[in-house]
Amino acid sequence: MAAAAPLLFASATTQAQSARNAVAAGPYPTRAWGVTETAGKFAPMTIQRRALGDNDVLLDILYAGICHSDVHTARGDWGAPGLPCVPGHEIVGRVVAVGRNVTKFRVGDVGGVGCMVDACGSCENCLADREQICVNGTTFTYDSPDKVSGGHTLGGYSERIVVTEKFVIRIPPGMDLRATAPILCAGITTFSPIRHWGVVPGQRVAVVGLGGLGHMAVKLAVAQRADVTVLTTTPGKIAAARAMGASAAYLWQDAQARPELRNHFDLMISTVPYAFEAEPFMQMLKLDSTFVNVGLGEARGINPAAMAFGRKSLAGSMIGGIAETQEVIDHCFARHIYPDVEVIRPEQIDAAYQRVVGKDVRFRFVIEFASS
Repeated sequence: MAAAAPLLFASATTQAQSARNAVAAGPYPTRAWGVTETAGKFAPMTIQRRALGDNDVLLDILYAGICHSDVHTARGDWGAPGLPCVPGHEIVGRVVAVGRNVTKFRVGDVGGVGCMVDACGSCENCLADREQICVNGTTFTYDSPDKVSGGHTLGGYSERIVVTEKFVIRIPPGMDLRATAPILCAGITTFSPIRHWGVVPGQRVAVVGLGGLGHMAVKLAVAQRADVTVLTTTPGKIAAARAMGASAAYLWQDAQARPELRNHFDLMISTVPYAFEAEPFMQMLKLDSTFVNVGLGEARGINPAAMAFGRKSLAGSMIGGIAETQEVIDHCFARHIYPDVEVIRPEQIDAAYQRVVGKDVRFRFVIEFASS
């Protein structure tokens, strides 16, 4: 067994406590759920988590959200993933050991891990708190080249994970941990453009798509006292949008046929994860306004002349940096803003994926590992 010398058990105040908290320095064989072939079925497997370094935190994972990006990756929609593929980048876990240099966490704290686990820390983007677009290559939480252990990273559909302290988010005591997990992707992905484009009370904000990301965009924009409109393809979500505080909700086709919505919105946020015709939405923007694509679906059919005539902008935004991710966690905790979640067991992942694709989830699946 490896020596535990690199570990600091900060919650121990006596020798007895220290003994109870003792954890081997690793590496750690860990139960996970993943696929061994593209679009394969999920199955339990054993993976290796690296030995704990001086700046690392070991988390026992309690909850992990299912993002539509997980589905795309595991099914090969964005190209063949590294195998085995263990998705999951909305992670909440209990700190069970920390490296000797760690100061942000003590054993027993709760930490969160979002979409990335490393970056160079020295490029202009990292220095501007934009680690998610590191010039030298962000290490994403899964299916990314692992610069520490080799191979590719394995994500949060597992029972433990080792992550550098800087990339672990502090979860305030008292948060609803099940509902906190999706904030680490769906929350930051929609919070960042709302912050960046400066949404203020009374502005007209449209949210295109009402899934995991979309419903968080609605809740966050409503909390800013914006006038929020939802555009969805699912009739059953009209009432849900209004219950979240949207002042209006339409089916896409109906909205595009309403002349009063032309030149109407100050900001539009698209959370659509597949290709769509964007030009009808661009026509709904006011002069000098922006359509932000955060769902990574291909925005087709843009008319450059129409954009120029209204000086309208098509923009993209991808998650947020570590500082901004901490900000959205603290923001949601202070205002009691949480996603709507459905908690499942690991053996239900395949069924959950089918329901995500079928738009049959209100609005985020969260896998519980605490009792697995």
